[in-house]
Parts: sequence; structure tokens; C-alpha cells
Amino acid sequence: MTQRHDASRRAVLAATGVLTAMAAIPVAGAAKPGTPDRLWYLRPAATWDEALPLGNGRLGAMVFGRVGQERLQLNEDTLWAGAPYTPDNPDAMAALPEVRRMIAAGQYKDATDLASRAVMAKPLWQMSYGTLGDLLLTHDGMAEAESYMRALDLATAVATTRFRTPAGTFRRQAFVSAPDQVIVLHLEGPEAGLGFELAWRGPRSVHYTAPDYAGAATDLTKAQSAAWDPTEPAWADRSDVTKAADGEGAVLFTGRNEAGPGIPAGLTYAMRIAVVSDGVVSNESGHLTVTGAGRATLLIAAATSFVSYDDVSGDPIARVRRQTEAARAKAFKTLKRDHIRDHQALYGTMSLELGRTAAADKPTDIRIAAGETSDDPALAALYFAYARYLLISSSRPGTQPANLQGIWNEGVNPPWGSKYTININTEMNYWPAGPAGLSACVEPLLRMAEDLSVTGAKTAKTMYGARGWVTHHNTDLWRAAAPIDGPMWGLWPCGGAWLCNTLWDHYDYGRDAAVLQRLYPLMKGASTFFLDTLVEDPMGRGLITSPSMSPENQHPFGSSVCAGPAMDRQIVRDLFGHTVTAGRALGLDAEWLTQVESARARLAPDRIGTSGQFQEWLEDWDGAAPEPHHRHVSHLYAVYPSDQVNVRDTPDLAEAAKVTLRQRGDLATGWGTAWRFCLWARLAEGDHAHGVLKALLGPKRTYPNMFDAHPPFQIDGNFGGAAGILEMLIQSWGGEVHLLPALPKAWPAGRVAGLRVRGALSVDMAWRDGRVTALTLKGPPNAIVPLRQNAVVTQVRLDKAGHYRR
Repeated sequence: MTQRHDASRRAVLAATGVLTAMAAIPVAGAAKPGTPDRLWYLRPAATWDEALPLGNGRLGAMVFGRVGQERLQLNEDTLWAGAPYTPDNPDAMAALPEVRRMIAAGQYKDATDLASRAVMAKPLWQMSYGTLGDLLLTHDGMAEAESYMRALDLATAVATTRFRTPAGTFRRQAFVSAPDQVIVLHLEGPEAGLGFELAWRGPRSVHYTAPDYAGAATDLTKAQSAAWDPTEPAWADRSDVTKAADGEGAVLFTGRNEAGPGIPAGLTYAMRIAVVSDGVVSNESGHLTVTGAGRATLLIAAATSFVSYDDVSGDPIARVRRQTEAARAKAFKTLKRDHIRDHQALYGTMSLELGRTAAADKPTDIRIAAGETSDDPALAALYFAYARYLLISSSRPGTQPANLQGIWNEGVNPPWGSKYTININTEMNYWPAGPAGLSACVEPLLRMAEDLSVTGAKTAKTMYGARGWVTHHNTDLWRAAAPIDGPMWGLWPCGGAWLCNTLWDHYDYGRDAAVLQRLYPLMKGASTFFLDTLVEDPMGRGLITSPSMSPENQHPFGSSVCAGPAMDRQIVRDLFGHTVTAGRALGLDAEWLTQVESARARLAPDRIGTSGQFQEWLEDWDGAAPEPHHRHVSHLYAVYPSDQVNVRDTPDLAEAAKVTLRQRGDLATGWGTAWRFCLWARLAEGDHAHGVLKALLGPKRTYPNMFDAHPPFQIDGNFGGAAGILEMLIQSWGGEVHLLPALPKAWPAGRVAGLRVRGALSVDMAWRDGRVTALTLKGPPNAIVPLRQNAVVTQVRLDKAGHYRR
């Protein structure tokens, strides 16, 4: 789903003033090309999926690094379509018993048709994430670059563009500051030789091609997304947008968000740009120009009137004025220092080395183009580091959670609305957070679940006549909880339950009592909903959900709607188990927890089909399903991210999972491939997992800027891939820490520092020839930790300071 542009890459590069062949220029004060934690390129970004992402959790920027006209595409994480709304369908409660009866009778099409008429949300679609448009800096008379390099330093979260023309050397540095809540673009050039005109292109639609679900075979080495068209005007008049000078050296843009399907626009937004320069700054009617400068700094603030999912009374104009003026009072060096210090407090807690070959000395896009075939273990380490960078940049305490595209989106009509798809994608976004030492980044997800426990309680009562709360397969900024899109996709009641299980994992890695205090009411409410809505299987196989589906996958009877799919039983089993553990740890609800425990024991168990496969449905339908290579592998939730099925305790089911994975195939969409990678790693098949990872790192599933390619871009694949890399090195489940459980032959030596495991433990480890050569544990004083390697379990005890070393 990326826009194809008629202009060739050569035409785009020529229009931006860059030669096709360029020599690298060292960037002063930064790491050299090819060093770890660094993406670098010898040409500007011709397309959006070549631009470099910056973010502070709330504000996002895509930096193109063009010479003649720089483009920064901008986002603010609350700029969504629509306004507060409640989509619950009051007709659902009366229709659901008949839908269940039809499912039990095998009348799946009739059940689907009735659900479509009487059960789905009103409106049927949720709201989309938006964009702030593009900031454009046009340099008059800029000659072609004689040499050029752009880079993103993951350790500092600073993007640098440096090039040389006959007029001299020019350098730009860009970052998004969390302490100061501004996007900063600092430009340097020859004395009195820097000048530019600033323009803004407002939010607009972007056209996308259809996704390729059949193996994601599109060659992503070709330019696909919205390339800059030099003939397109920078300013498109919109009646809802105003532009005006706003004091000395500043311009203010204000407007309204987009209307959503059936929901009017309800947000206002503001963006203010302030310029600090040693040159001449002209600001006539909001038309900003800089001439005769050696240095210039742009400070960009943006905000909306969003306060919460039910309150849009904020004052974005006052906010952006306050933020830009506060930032303008600081020197650029101070802004940069504070930004790096803040970023490194999160990023600097972990490191990973997997070995290095000569391939690591090449530009990043060249390495990705060869990713499936080259010997480049450092590319996997860079991919992991980049995922950590992306999570820090798109999900911070106080912001919105990372959505389908993190916070980076160039159009008002993004694929799948760039929403929160909670039947896999949102959860995958946070899979690496605990083990990668980024638990702080999970706070927005916990806050969203708290919101959904309120809106979802209304949905549960209105649509199901149930207590507790429920959310289906998607939600948005407004925390809509009703089923959307149509029964074939949306009639799945386990979204809230899976969020609870994801948040339990967050707690289990950190063991923060304050998190448990916030989480338990959410788990209790989600469990209560299922106590009220689970039904007995007519064939006596146990408690099941109905209606539901195995997410987005059709069974052989013309629908996906069914009763009791494997994933539901697994998710509810985890939910009930975690709720009981949490409640007893807190000393709460003893009698009620006994009911939950009893219901858990009655859930229908997992089943092995006649082909030896792990059954996706209660019935043995897998072999006749119309999409045998479907992107979802929902029924293997029990293997990963759960641990209900594992090679130690349930070997028969684990073998059935392998059969299913072989039948499904290793390659799917970007995130689907990442999930398969995690599953093979959890099943201790290191070399097989590594083969899947190689496919994920190649140009069919990774864009030149290392964004995951669904296609189009979805950020979940980046995070799923990072989680899988850690699964190959260390796993923590079943009360044990598993060392090198799926180490591939391709990584004979390496080291990791700061990796987290369950029980609030931190691990530093080095290995060579498949054996651990150094190990340090940090955690609760006197804790006993069972370590497993090669089927041997050793009990070790941390000392009084909470340390263990060997």
C-alpha cells in the first residue's frame, strides 16, 4: 500500500540537486560509517520509506536529507480523525443468542449475515490516524552536491545530513526533544552562505497500492512511496487551515482534524515554527525566509485540543507558543545535550553484539538489499537496536501507544487507519519491551487499557448484557470498543484480554508493585466479562467463546465466524491464570478467584488434528481452510507469546505446532514473518529461525530505512523481529531462564548486556562456540534462579547485593 510515482529515481535525485554517484563525507563529532547503532546512506531519500524517522513519543518527523529542498514530514500522536463517540450497537444483545444458535447448528453464513445486520458497531469503521503534513526548506541556487552523506545515530537519536557544493560544506542536524517537546532542525553552512525559504504543505491524502498477501513478494528495492514531485505546489489552500506570522521569526499554523466515517471533526490543532539565526530572518504574513546566514535553528512545536478520549477542550495554540519560546531561550548545544541525555537514559541500558563481517562497512540500504544472502550478522544486531530506538521514539510515558505505524504516517488516509489492531499488531509492538529493558515505554499501553476498561464496560453491558469489559479487534484514539469492519474481521471478543496478558508480561519482567495495583482491576474486569459470556460446547468439550473467530482466517464454510477457536481458549486461559496469581498476590477477592480458577479448568483444551497439526478450530478443519498459508498463526499463541505449549512440558503439542508452521510456510507479511520467527525460536529451532530472520531482513520485508514492510509499512514487524532475536539468545518461561536456547550456527560468538528476564532480573552474557563464557545476573537479593542450558538445569543464588557472576 505505497504510492507509486511516475518520476524515476534519477529524475527525483536530479530535481533535489544530488548527483547519482557521491562520495561519503565524514560527519564531524559523530561515529564513522559502518559503526554499530548507525544507519547511513550516500544519497537522499527519494521516497517516504527511505526517509529517517525521529520521535519523542508524541512528535514524529521523517527526514529526507534532500539538498536543494529539504522535506520534513511531521506527525503529532493525537491528531486523529473524528471526535469522541460511542459506536456500541444496542441491537446486538437481542441478536447474539440467535447468532450463537446458528453457529452451533453449523449455519455459519446465516450467523455471519445476522451479525452483520444487528451486531456490528455504528459506525462500522473507526477513526484514522492523521498527519501534520510537510515542512519544506527550499535553498535558492543550491548547486549539485559533489559529495554527500546522511545518517541516523541510534545512540543519540540525531539525524545528520552533510554535503559539499562549490559554495562550501553544509550540515543539518535534526532531533525531536522529549525534555523540550520540540522538533529541532539546525543548519550550518559557509559564512553568510546559508539561505532558505520555509513553506508548509498541509495534511493530504496519499494513494497506496493494494497489499500483497501472497507471500509479500513485492520487490521493495524499487521506489514505491510518495516521492517528492518538484512541480507540486508546497501550499495547498484549505478552508480549515490558517497561516500567520506569530511574533518575531515565528509562524503559526492552525486547523481542524479530518472528519471520520459518520463522525464530524472535533479537534483543533496548531503548529508553530520559530527560527533562530545569525542571518536575516524575514517574516511577512507568515512567509519565513532566512538569508545571509552561517547558522539557523528551526524549533517546531505541534499540539491538538485532545485532552482525553472524551475531552477535546485543550488549547493547542497556547501550548505550542509556550514550548517554542521556552526552547528558543536555550542555545542549540543545550537543546541537543538535554535531548541526548534523556534519550540515552533509555537507549543506553542495553547492547548486543553478534559478530561482524566486511558487509557491515557498507551503506545501510546496500546491506538490506543483500540481507537475505549476505553474511552480515551485524545487520541483525542493527535491526534489534533500531527496534529499541523506534519504541523509545514512538511510545513514552504520557504519550499515546505506538500504533500500526508507530507515530510516523504521511497521509490522512493511512493503511488500515494506522489504528491499534489488537488481534496481534499492537501486542507485537510491545513484545520486546520487557526483555529489551524498555518497560517505561509500556506505560501508554497500560493507560490505553485503563481507558478501554471504561468504554469497554459500556460495550459489554450494551451489546452483551455482561459485566466487566470487552474490546474487539481494533481501537482508536477515542477508545472505541465495539466490533468493526464486519463479522469476518471484527467479531472477536478477546482484544481486551490479550492486552491484559501483554501487560501481565510487562509486570512479570519488572515486578513493580505499583503496576500490579493498576493492572489487577483491568484483569478482573476482563475475566468477569468471560465468566458471564463463555458457553458450554454442545459436544461437551468444555467452555468456549461464541460468537468469535480465529482472527481474520476463514474456515471451510464460507466465513470466519465460529465458536471456540484455539486462540480464544488460550488467551482466556492465560487471562484467568494471571488474574488468579495477581489477586492472590494482592490478597484480594479470594472467593471470586476460586470461581475464575474453576472456569479456567473447564476451558476446552488444545487439540491435535489428523495431519498431526495444531488445530486452529475446535473441529479439524485446517486441511480444508481456503488460505493454507494465511498470515495469522493465531492458534500458536499458546507457543509464543504464551508458554502454555513448550518443548519441555508439552512435547506432543510442540511438535504439532512445528507441523502447523511447516504447513503455513515461513514467509508472510512482514509482521507475519516476524511472528513465525519468534515461534521457531521459542521451539528451540535456531537455524530454522535464523533462516526466517534472514528473509525478514531482506528487501522484500524491510524498506531501505529499515522500516518493516507489510507491505506497506507497519512497525509491528520491527518489534516482532527484535523480540525473536532475543528469544534465540535467552528465554524465560516455566520458572527457568534458558540460556542460548535457539542459537544459530551463524552467530558462533557474541555478547549481550542489559537483557531482562522475568522476575526483575538483568542478564549480561558472552558466548563462544555455542557455550556461555561469561554470565552476570542482577536482581532481587538472595533470589534463586534456575538456569537451563542444553537440558541441564543449575540453581544459582544471587548474593545479598543481588548479584551473581561466573
